[in-house]
Order: sequence, then structure tokens, then C-alpha cells
Amino acid sequence: MKHSDYVTIRFGTAVTRGILDKLGSPDGGLKIIHIAGTNGKGSTAEYFTQILVAAGKKTGTFTSPAVYDFYGQFRIDAKPVQPEIAEKYFEAAQKAAGNSGASDFEIQCAGIIYAFCKEGCEYAVIECGMGGLNDATNAILKKELAVITSISLEHTEYLGNTIKEICAQKAGIIKDCPAVICGFQPYAEARKYFAAAGGIFADGASRTGEEKFIYKGKEYVLASARGCSVYNAATAIEGAKILGLPEEAIYEGVKNAQPEGRVQEIKAGGKTYVLDGAHNPAAFVPLRLELEKFTDGEISIIFGCLKDKDIDGNLSALAGISENITAVECASPRRLPLDKTAEFCRKYFGNVQTAASVTQALEKATAKTVVVCGSFTLLAEAKQWFDSLTGKRQ
Repeated sequence: MKHSDYVTIRFGTAVTRGILDKLGSPDGGLKIIHIAGTNGKGSTAEYFTQILVAAGKKTGTFTSPAVYDFYGQFRIDAKPVQPEIAEKYFEAAQKAAGNSGASDFEIQCAGIIYAFCKEGCEYAVIECGMGGLNDATNAILKKELAVITSISLEHTEYLGNTIKEICAQKAGIIKDCPAVICGFQPYAEARKYFAAAGGIFADGASRTGEEKFIYKGKEYVLASARGCSVYNAATAIEGAKILGLPEEAIYEGVKNAQPEGRVQEIKAGGKTYVLDGAHNPAAFVPLRLELEKFTDGEISIIFGCLKDKDIDGNLSALAGISENITAVECASPRRLPLDKTAEFCRKYFGNVQTAASVTQALEKATAKTVVVCGSFTLLAEAKQWFDSLTGKRQ
């Protein structure tokens, strides 16, 4: 099947539920952990996945959007599903969809759940595409756990203009199951909402070093404790405890987890590159906090974004970190044109350049620290460039 990078936005669960029913309701054979939120969903899914794998549980994971590779969204036991395997199940879902007009996302959602069931997974970690209540992934009927990560304003044209309205959308995934809520909530209103909904908060995580943190009296090790990773890890730890998973597996899983494209550092050619898919102001806060630690030399920023994002909010979160920024276009039909991106950049940065591609921007960057940020759609090209620089084959 040919897959589009552009996801048609259509709310509602009926089409996906219909496909799943025609496939024999494979979601009923899985223990599902469903994750909604504004920021941190992918990282939290990675922590849950690694904990379950460490506990010896065969686990399927579905996250979106793709970070480095289309098939990287679909994993079994933390490894991407082979394309030919994934396509077999997508084709079955397409056939089951018939003339329903199912979108790519609805086909992928139903198809990969079918794959997880038929390939013998016990657990499935499923990330919402957008919102929760009316997201295609919420066609799932039975869940072991609902997880809500950090909430802030985003996709307001679809989810609502207030924090309360957005919380109501995210809370739609809570169906007859325990709900774990990330302890890092920028808005008090979100905490109040989910407390009233009976959510269990993963509160009290605190760093004890660059790669360590304490949660409920136990110290854990992370591959990277940057950004909000400790809060997302704590959310997964709390959820794993509710599921009754052994403490040894929780510790090992957290230690093994390596979320992609979230304040991710790559060292190549004598420089430090930071990749971050942050695309709303709240997500840029952890990135800024990490960049403030880089005091050894100038920082160059490579920035691109989609036209439906809070561009002023995103750029203002980076203002003062550096004067140097290079505007690029995202590889998406929803991209903000290059001239408009540069225009926004000039509001906050003194030295604004443009580049025809992420690759060209990386080749021109002279600073010791180079940041690629603004959209997940930028990161695949950046990663390909790093791999070619280091001689690594995809």
C-alpha cells in the first residue's frame, strides 16, 4: 500500500470500530494501555514499552507521527515491525474497510491492532493521534489503563479553546479502567479536572543527577534525564505498578528506554546536535532548559514548522538562547512557507538565514551546538544526514 505523510483529520471512532469488528475484534484479545495528552505521549509510550518487554510481556506499540521512519511507528517488543508484515495487516484492514472511506490513519490504527493480536502480543501500547474522545484509537473497547500526559493548548480549532475543553477531549479515553495522570501539568485547571475524574497522579519525581531521579523513594537511572523525561518515566512507573509488573522490570525498562526526537543529543563531526520535535510552546520549555546548559560556544538553531502551530509562541520560547537561526520548510503539505517562516524568525532573532533543506542548513552550520526543532517532520532528514556523516547505514 502507498502511505501518505499527510494525515487527513477526521474525528470519530465509528469507521475504525467497524473495521475492527470485521477483523474479529482483535482489540478484545489485547491488554491495552491507551495514552493521550498534549506533550510527552511518545516518550511515555517508550517507557511503558520497555518496562513491559523487560517483564517478559510480548508488547505491540503504535505511536504517531513517524519520527525517523514510517514503520518505526509500529513496533513489537520495541523493534519496528517488518514492512512486509505490517503491509499484510494494513491490506487486511483496507479490505475490511470496504467503501467506508477510511483514512490512512484509521486503516493503520485498525491494521496494527490486528497485527498485534495475530502476532501473539499480550499487551499493546497505543498513542492517540489527536485528542482522545473522538480519536480513531478510541475505538478500542477494552483497556487496562488510560494515561494522560502533560496538557496544554494545542489544536484548538479541533479540541477547544480552553484547558477544560481540551481536558474533556483527552479524558474521553478513560473507559472503565484506572487512569494515570502525569505529575507535570503546567495548568492547575488540568490537575483539578483530572483529580475530579479520579485520576492517579504520578507526583514527586525529582532529579538526583544527569541520568538519575527518585520516584517514591526509589532511585532510577535514565539513558537521558533531559527535558520532562523524568515526569514521563514516573507516569509509566506508576502505571506499571498498577498493572502489577515486577519492580526489577520497571527499573530495567526505565533504564533501557530511549525516546526518539525528544531533546535527543547526537555527537558527530566534533559537534553536538540536538533534535527535538517540540511543536507547541509548552514543549519548547524543556528544550530551552536543556539548551541553557550549553555554555561552551555559540548555538545555531534550524527551525521549521507547520502553518497550524503557535509559531510566535514556539519562537519566543527560544528567544535569547542564540541570535543565529536558519529557517527551513517542513516536508509536509501543512508546512509554513519558507518566506513566512523567516519572517516570524526575524521577530525574535537578529541573524536569520534560510536554507532550501534541513541538509543544506546542517552543512552550513558552524556553531559547536546545532539544534533542529519546530516539527517532527524535520527530524528524519536530519537523522539521514547524521548517519551519512558517521558512515552509518540505515
